[in-house]
Amino acid sequence: MTAAHVPSDEGFVEIATADTLWRVDRGFFASRWTCIWGRGCQGILAEPAEHLAQGCCSVGAELDGDEEAMNLAALAATLPPNRFQFHGEAASGGIFSSPEHKNTRVVDGACIFLNRPGFDGGAGCALHLAAADAGESPIDWKPSVCWQLPIKIDWADRGDGGEIATVRRWTRDDWGDDEEDMVWWCTEAPEAYVGDRPVVESLGEELQVMLGVPVYVELRKRLQSP
Repeated sequence: MTAAHVPSDEGFVEIATADTLWRVDRGFFASRWTCIWGRGCQGILAEPAEHLAQGCCSVGAELDGDEEAMNLAALAATLPPNRFQFHGEAASGGIFSSPEHKNTRVVDGACIFLNRPGFDGGAGCALHLAAADAGESPIDWKPSVCWQLPIKIDWADRGDGGEIATVRRWTRDDWGDDEEDMVWWCTEAPEAYVGDRPVVESLGEELQVMLGVPVYVELRKRLQSP
């Protein structure tokens, strides 16, 4: 796989465990995709908007149930104003878009946790910055949809009591109705395939959490084999 090329269909690496057949997109996870937020990312709006530095944060994060919402609220309460640009808005109106706590609020055109360019406390996700300050993994602070992107797992019944997990890159279609207005999406853009390591390495921490360590170790071995 060469840099600056969107991966073609190269089939799947299949790894079977007792309960799950893991099918992993070989082309993407062997590719040199990397997040280019702040260095060429055009965002997900209807027009290219690199200058806004919103990346995929133009919409509120969809939360994975009540437990994640409660954990997020607890972490948000610890963010200091000098690291959280919209600390005041969070204090006055909360961090959720509705009483059901299913999404984070959108403030001034993007997720409430996104510090904008020029903010003295640092641009980018306030939760990510706070995790780094605490010496902890952003995985433990951010909504799961945020740290998992651009990895997606589709689950299906295997027919024998187990499941089939297809692990792939997010596509425009995965954004639902929002994809109709998106001028750009990173996994479909050659500009994002400029990393210095294959995705199986650069997103190794995320993959270990999502797949489990044994499956990840086997996947890495398979993708590194000639």
